[in-house]
Amino acid sequence: MFCDERNPMSKKVIIFDHVTKTYNLYKNSKQHLLSIFYKKVKCKKKKALDDVSFEIGQGESVALLGRNGAGKSTILKIITEVCFPTSGTVLVDGVVGALLELNSGFDPEFTGRENIYLKGNILGIPKQTIDSLLDDIIDFADIDEYIDQPVRTYSSGMKARLGFSINVNIKPDILIVDEALSVGDADFRKKCNKKVDQILSDKKTTLLFVTHSTAIAKSFCKRGIVLKKGSIVFDGSIDDAISSYEQLKP
Repeated sequence: MFCDERNPMSKKVIIFDHVTKTYNLYKNSKQHLLSIFYKKVKCKKKKALDDVSFEIGQGESVALLGRNGAGKSTILKIITEVCFPTSGTVLVDGVVGALLELNSGFDPEFTGRENIYLKGNILGIPKQTIDSLLDDIIDFADIDEYIDQPVRTYSSGMKARLGFSINVNIKPDILIVDEALSVGDADFRKKCNKKVDQILSDKKTTLLFVTHSTAIAKSFCKRGIVLKKGSIVFDGSIDDAISSYEQLKP
């Protein structure tokens, strides 16, 4: 197993042990509803992950690379407990800051300030901790007086900025980024990049990065895991991983 040069003896904070995830695909919503009550309802089986095993240590910076449908998003959903494996074992040790759907978990009728506490509660962060981080979150989001307006009045960009600010300022043990660094204008993207660099500088935060941009992957990560049709086809240094990814057929 590849070991990050930053911390070769680091403890393992993410472990996937022979993980398979199979989705049942039904013809329509009616068939899906009937399947809850009747086991014999016909469906197609789709393996999103097929016997996937890997370990990521504390302080590692790892890129997940692969074409659309390779299984990258399914891995992130399992780590963040949006879904669960069909078989196999998953261990995640630490507070996870997930920059996936940045505006998920927001209540549109709550203000931005109220949603900071709501999202903190969803992430299991004590109110006292959110109190201490509140000013930093608001300052980074930079949405001015809108912080005390209902989120339903926000543009998609404003919601994304607030979501990013919450997740990077909670001081996560594991930071998961799924193309989220493309949010906002050029100045805000630079601000996001600088913040991620700052988080990683302590060599204790683990980064799991999903992107189609090999240049961005190389700038943040030292290790790459390449997936194809739900299976790992390469796991090693980021340069070799990029070469493997670029050789994949569409």
